[in-house]
Amino acid sequence: MEHNPVIQTVLEHKSIRKYTDESPSDEVVETIVRAGQQAPFASQYYSVLISRNRKRNPWNAPILFTICVDSHKFELIMTKRNWKLATNDLTLIFFGIQDAALMAENMVIAGRSLGLGSCFLGSAPYRADKIAKEYSLPKRVFPLVQLVTGYPAEDPPTRPRYPLDFTLFEDSYPKLSQATVSKAMKTMDEGYLAQDYYRKAKYKIPLEGNRKETFTYDNYSWTEHICRKWGQWYPEPKELLRQLEKRGFYLTGKRPSKAVHSRNRKK
Repeated sequence: MEHNPVIQTVLEHKSIRKYTDESPSDEVVETIVRAGQQAPFASQYYSVLISRNRKRNPWNAPILFTICVDSHKFELIMTKRNWKLATNDLTLIFFGIQDAALMAENMVIAGRSLGLGSCFLGSAPYRADKIAKEYSLPKRVFPLVQLVTGYPAEDPPTRPRYPLDFTLFEDSYPKLSQATVSKAMKTMDEGYLAQDYYRKAKYKIPLEGNRKETFTYDNYSWTEHICRKWGQWYPEPKELLRQLEKRGFYLTGKRPSKAVHSRNRKK
């Protein structure tokens, strides 16, 4: 592989959950967000919230960013241009997720290049109503992901990734053989077991239903862990759709008129 300082910064990424008492300066924070803005975008359909409240931030981190899909301010621009929004909310959310996610990743890379560590909190969409209340979000702003940031007080190893031949497919998607799948699983599982990751974290997702536990920390690793997540959690989209509708996004049908929105706000 080719190497340079940028590539090295990306390849050395790791999630940080312990932070020093030092707080990033305003200049550092502004640099991170400005670098985030320079990510590719469809419409700059995002906004970033910041909390410097260590007591409230996870792991007492000095900074908590919340990166949002933001249709509110774009719709204000449309009004000034004498346009009405016609695009459906499902399309807007998809493009907004692209914009916000790309910005968030740029922020991670920029922060790491300045000596900071970070950790994504992917549960933000399921706490959208609480986040909205906390930050006084207007309708049509939806929290996509939160980013805990600060100077690292730990130096964990980088975590394994799938082999490149399980990720990069040229010209057409191949028929994946059992041997190829097993090789990819082995790479992930042996990598995490070598780091004793789940035993140290004391984290094993409980089994639901009639499945009997057959794993110990000697063999419980990434593929079993991730399969337990998506094999048990969130079987119905109702809660996520409810959170989106609370924020003013209607993915399963036409959005209500502004008059309906106004009546709902008065209730």
